[in-house]
Amino acid sequence: MAAIVVSLALLALGLGVVPLPLGLQLGGTGLLVGLGVWLCRPQRSRWGLLVLLPLLLAWGLGHQPGPEPGDPVALIPKGSHQPVAIERTGTLLADPQANLDGKGCRVPVQWQKGRSDLRFRRCPQLQEGWRLQVGGQLRRPRVAPHPLLAGPAERLARQGIWTVLDVGQWSLLAKPATPVADLRRRMAQAMVARGGPEAGGVLAALVLGSAVVPVPLEVRDAFRVSGLSHALAASGFHLTVLLGAVMALARGGPRPLRWGLALGAMLLFLLLAGPQPSVVRAVVMGTMAFLVQEGGRRSRPLGVLLLCLLLMLLWQPSWLLDVGFQLSVAATAGLLLTARPLEERLAGPTPGKARRWLAVAIAVPLAASFWTLPLQLLHFGSVPLYAVAANLAVDPLLTPLTLGAMAMALVAVTVPALLGLVAWPLLPLTQLLLWISRQFAALPLAQWQLGRLDPVLVVLFSAGLVPWLLAGPTTVRRWRGPGLALLAAAMALHLARSAGDHLLLVHEGQRDLLVARHGGRGALVSRSGDRLSCSRARQLATGLGVQRFDWVFIGDPVASLGRECWQELGDTVISALGESNPELAAAPSPSLQVGQRLQSPGLSLRPLAADSQAALLQAGRLHWLLLPDRQSWRSWRERTQGPGQPISGLWLGFGLRPQERALLPKLRPDQLWITTSSTPGWRAL
Repeated sequence: MAAIVVSLALLALGLGVVPLPLGLQLGGTGLLVGLGVWLCRPQRSRWGLLVLLPLLLAWGLGHQPGPEPGDPVALIPKGSHQPVAIERTGTLLADPQANLDGKGCRVPVQWQKGRSDLRFRRCPQLQEGWRLQVGGQLRRPRVAPHPLLAGPAERLARQGIWTVLDVGQWSLLAKPATPVADLRRRMAQAMVARGGPEAGGVLAALVLGSAVVPVPLEVRDAFRVSGLSHALAASGFHLTVLLGAVMALARGGPRPLRWGLALGAMLLFLLLAGPQPSVVRAVVMGTMAFLVQEGGRRSRPLGVLLLCLLLMLLWQPSWLLDVGFQLSVAATAGLLLTARPLEERLAGPTPGKARRWLAVAIAVPLAASFWTLPLQLLHFGSVPLYAVAANLAVDPLLTPLTLGAMAMALVAVTVPALLGLVAWPLLPLTQLLLWISRQFAALPLAQWQLGRLDPVLVVLFSAGLVPWLLAGPTTVRRWRGPGLALLAAAMALHLARSAGDHLLLVHEGQRDLLVARHGGRGALVSRSGDRLSCSRARQLATGLGVQRFDWVFIGDPVASLGRECWQELGDTVISALGESNPELAAAPSPSLQVGQRLQSPGLSLRPLAADSQAALLQAGRLHWLLLPDRQSWRSWRERTQGPGQPISGLWLGFGLRPQERALLPKLRPDQLWITTSSTPGWRAL
């Protein structure tokens, strides 16, 4: 009862309901830590689930980051999207990173108060820690046009950045010493120079993480699709490998030796990878795992995990909504609570050495995959279908490669002359790792795209999955039947919703993407054919659960850099200017003429005029008129002097004059979509 009273009081404090002086806040924090330690005892772990988890959620949600007083965002009037000219002095927080389109670069900067993201048209030779005098146009970052798409505003907010500065002029003021950043930079450059962008980049990422190493985008995608992304992110896996090697050497030794080696390994990992959020989380998680191992029966993994979460969220409440943090916690819970029972079941009562190794190799990725499955469906809408098999295939490679990459990094900055000798056995193994990841990524349905689940359905799915993941007494097993029913209900509701007739319009600047869906399938109409539009369309397809569009219609020519991207999205890709566009020569039909149509069961697009892009789009029972420009409007008006074909909606890609609005069909507000502003947005039906 006392724990509940304390937790309710701290809940009010965590939500900010009860404002208290700093001293009382510190005292409350101490009580919170004490409560977490008390709940870590074996007989109180269940109380920890009931009391501490809601408290952690309340604390994290109540302390999400926002602009601090004096942040540059205060210079921009509220509700305004106009840039403001400023000139300030700041310190670079990282090395500049090139933009994906290859034009310019960006780098975060720390002002005296607050942070901004600097955008350079031409990437200068700058380094982390340098001080600059910067002038330019300050603006708010662009928000995501749709929840399924990534936007700079959301990404920067997780870093405590609320403004973007388009640099007009800058001058270097000072080059302070940054020994740690210089050390990591030397490591990465030496490894990439020795192994090339792909193999060298992967080796550097095994030590420093892909967040700071220029790993090619194609390699990142292959690892993501095959379910091996954890190998390129500086995370708990790499620290576990290092700790495992160190503790194997110290097995049977005295406790001071084991603790000293473990502490040294964690400090070495922190030095090599740098204090990135994922690295700090990995160190905390590694400390937790070490405490569980050293504690034996005196502590339970679940209790230590709760204490670990408490400490991390007290330090950084913003991590609660960070996808990487959530996946890390879920995967760790799976390793602590499910991996060992699953391993014992796979190994059997009298396992041999080979069967025991195979059981461990399967149980670890399988447990992590199952525990992270709800989060993957919530945030990504897709699941790497061959993740367990891919991890099983690369398991013999990752441990020696990780240890070898760490040794290579140390040799690169201590004895560079020996770098080639150390790299000689590692590069072939790295090439093999790359080949395996590409082979799994190229398999059919490598990414099983179910579409993003609604949060309510994710809760139902998680509630049904948990009884199957916990190896407990009969009371737990009794819930497996109802859990299976919850799993089936969540997926049935999601699939039934996806199978309906839907239209989704996403507007971003001069780009418009219109997705039509029927029977779980989809078709796409894009106003632009550039590479960014294709990338956005790919993200929409993944989030909606569309493996491939039945057909894609593009309203302007496709640039050569984006042609392959569009052809990967749909079975049929047609451009409005197909005959004059040699880039689409491989498309099944060069253009779409009046009297023809793009069609698949329940989905069709029919042009209405030869001199414009006016068209009629069908998605099951929905019949929408598409008029992307004023010429389309004129053509349609000239064609429909009398009563036209009944339509269920109209999309206009331009603004109408007052006298033209009287000529519109009589439609409800939700049946008339007009996109005229540069402000991102979306409409759905």
